[in-house]
Amino acid sequence: MEKEKAVSLAKEIIELDRKRDEMLETFMQLAGEHAFPLLRAVQNGLYRKTS
Repeated sequence: MEKEKAVSLAKEIIELDRKRDEMLETFMQLAGEHAFPLLRAVQNGLYRKTS
C-alpha cells in the first residue's frame, strides 16, 4: 500500500536527519571555528581527489 511506503520513507528520513545532526555536531567539534568554511569548501569540490 502506498501509505505504508510513505510512512516507511518518512521514518527513514527522520532517522537520516538525526544521523546528519549527530555527524554535523561531531564535525563542528573537530573543525572548530573553521567548520562552516571547510564544509563550504568541500561542497565546492576543493578537496576532490585528482588522478
